[in-house]
Amino acid sequence: MLLGSHLRRLRESRGITREKAGYSIRASESKISRMELGRVSFKTRDVEDLLTLYGIADEAERRSLLSLAKEANVAGWWHSYSDVLPSWFPTYVGLEGAAALIRSYEVQFVHGLLQTEAYAHAVVTRGMRGASAADIERRVALRLERQKYLVAESAPEFHVVLDEAALRRPYGDRSVMRGQLQHLIDISQRPNVRLQVMPFSFGGHAGESGAFTMLSFPESDLSDVVYLEQLTSALYLDKREDVAQYEKAMKELQQDSPGPDESRDLLRGLLQLS
Repeated sequence: MLLGSHLRRLRESRGITREKAGYSIRASESKISRMELGRVSFKTRDVEDLLTLYGIADEAERRSLLSLAKEANVAGWWHSYSDVLPSWFPTYVGLEGAAALIRSYEVQFVHGLLQTEAYAHAVVTRGMRGASAADIERRVALRLERQKYLVAESAPEFHVVLDEAALRRPYGDRSVMRGQLQHLIDISQRPNVRLQVMPFSFGGHAGESGAFTMLSFPESDLSDVVYLEQLTSALYLDKREDVAQYEKAMKELQQDSPGPDESRDLLRGLLQLS
């Protein structure tokens, strides 16, 4: 997905059609489209030829992009869970694992990277009605595996705004919700986690379009990606004008929400009430 998006931006900035790009690598226009959407593996020779066509002569930049091609062809650890994942989600897990900064707004439930096992089990059970107990356990296991990102040596910065609705909507029984609230208080004190709560008392705010996640990568030449999950699919937005709109919304949400310390106080208040 990362490499495909970058190749698309290079092609469009040079005014080159998919047909011409496909001709340069002895392939069809549809293959270029699939490459740019990250739906096929990348042959080193094809990527090299496209970079030449797009005028990328700098050796360091070429090596960086060819390295991305090799990484894209290696199946990530999450592929072993593909039997219990919707088809669009493995791409997100791969992007999440490559990100240096993750920014997210959630309104329905606590973000997956911050869920306790018991809370995750309640959320997954609700979302996978009719699924076997084994499939539910595997989906929960994947969620817990993803959470290792936050405590790894190269952990990303994680900035999240949780709508108060996500904290008041019960998943599981009272003990599950109490455990989840305490976990949020604890993990919000990690140096790489910035957690804010958007309270009901603020009224309408910039998150009116619903939940979204923004992923930023350590490579400065890779654009941010906005992830929007839908009922039967997901959108991955990387066009500058789209990203800018979500960047603006995220900044407003962060500015309008109480800071991390005040948000922890809000969490403690909800814990006392639960």
